[in-house]
Amino acid sequence: MPSQNPGQLLLVGVPGPELDTATAAKFRQIQPGGFILFGRNIQSPVQLRRLIDDLRDLSAFEPVITIDQEGGRVSRLKLIGSEPPNAQQLKEKNNDALIARHGQLTGDVLRVFGFNLDLCPVLDLSFDDEADNSLRGRCYGNSVAEVVHKAGLFNDALRATGVLSCGKHFPGYASAGLDPHHELPRIERSRELMESQELAVFRSFARSVDSMMIGHIAVSGLDPVNRPASLSPVLIRELLRADMGFEGLVMTDDLDMGAILNHYGFDETMRLGISAGNDFLMICHRIEMASAALRAIDGMGSSLDEPLANVARFKSRLAPPNPFSIEAFKAIDAEIQALRVDVLGAERAAERSPEDGKRSPVELY
Repeated sequence: MPSQNPGQLLLVGVPGPELDTATAAKFRQIQPGGFILFGRNIQSPVQLRRLIDDLRDLSAFEPVITIDQEGGRVSRLKLIGSEPPNAQQLKEKNNDALIARHGQLTGDVLRVFGFNLDLCPVLDLSFDDEADNSLRGRCYGNSVAEVVHKAGLFNDALRATGVLSCGKHFPGYASAGLDPHHELPRIERSRELMESQELAVFRSFARSVDSMMIGHIAVSGLDPVNRPASLSPVLIRELLRADMGFEGLVMTDDLDMGAILNHYGFDETMRLGISAGNDFLMICHRIEMASAALRAIDGMGSSLDEPLANVARFKSRLAPPNPFSIEAFKAIDAEIQALRVDVLGAERAAERSPEDGKRSPVELY
């Protein structure tokens, strides 16, 4: 029987590298369906595994434990280890075996710590590899065929390790001129054009990714009401679910982003998120609002039955953590560094992303 606790529909951040008494008590009361970790949660390999074990211990139902571990600048674990190559670097190297190796090593290192979901692959097309936006360096190609092939290699290898995957950012950020971390992008783009480009990629992955992250972007040709995709039943229930046939877990992107905060009230956002067809509402940074989020959706009655069942079905596939040891982590980390050298060459591999070692208040998703 799936849990009827509406807290299972929340994917929440964690304040710091360890659980304080008050936070642990709040999480025990709310029983979030999952936890997402960031740089602020990572200090050392031993500390990270302890934190994840603690989160699992306070959960009555096995929680989703997730992270953004893509490669390059969006690699949370580079704070304690090697930085994997990013999608664009792998694309430019154009070696299928290296992309698959990246997926396998990513899953292996996540299993050591107890993560069971990785928030990737990025399925956005890159229309301009040099564009200074939130997608820079994160895309597997400039064409539908290239993204489908290369992101597919990563996705298959990651899933083979037991770590579940997440396609993002549906229905595609590629042509957005604004960064949704700060403001809601609204673009004029026809359904026909989207079908030939961005949506063609997501259609190809509708049966092969385990979850899908819905982006904060309004596309005129997809929803005439001009709502963010993350709050749009037209895009989630009609396009993604009914038309594309996606049966996996659906989650919002971070609801703490300016794209949402600047336009919607908090309680309204939570209710709209569930009504639109999301199974997970993601609250990454304003963790103190988790209780308010629970109250906002608690009275939605039978509207919660479908997402609760979807979460329970997804959780039935979660892999338990691998045994932890520093030696196991170091062995995999050495392989990740070797992969970096194979992709970039020794000289470039010695250089790290500008964000390396920093715990930025705005971390990309």
